[in-house]
Amino acid sequence: MLLEDGETIRSVYCHWDGYPAHVGKILNEHYTNRSKIDQLLTLGDLSSLDKNIGEKHDFDSYQPDTWCTFYGRDRGESDVGPLIHESSEQWLDSRKGNGCEYGYLWNGVSWTTFKI
Repeated sequence: MLLEDGETIRSVYCHWDGYPAHVGKILNEHYTNRSKIDQLLTLGDLSSLDKNIGEKHDFDSYQPDTWCTFYGRDRGESDVGPLIHESSEQWLDSRKGNGCEYGYLWNGVSWTTFKI
């Protein structure tokens, strides 16, 4: 997921079900407010995206099925914060060949989905 942020782009990685039918749908239905998108990206890379950002929970235990699960907040991993890129092309180059299939760019108005 990417956010145009003035001169730069912030991005995070989401591991599970990054297809438009899941991540794309959730972003379009539940992450259309800049404040909520900022909150999402600030927490860094995700294991799974859901309707609500939720609260800190044990990565391996049950959590409400509408909460996101983050590698940093919920698993205690380091170096999983958002990445900063100079352009969407730079972001795309960084993701090619590492298993990412789709990208979602928030341009301030709507999400654009593109295949990597």
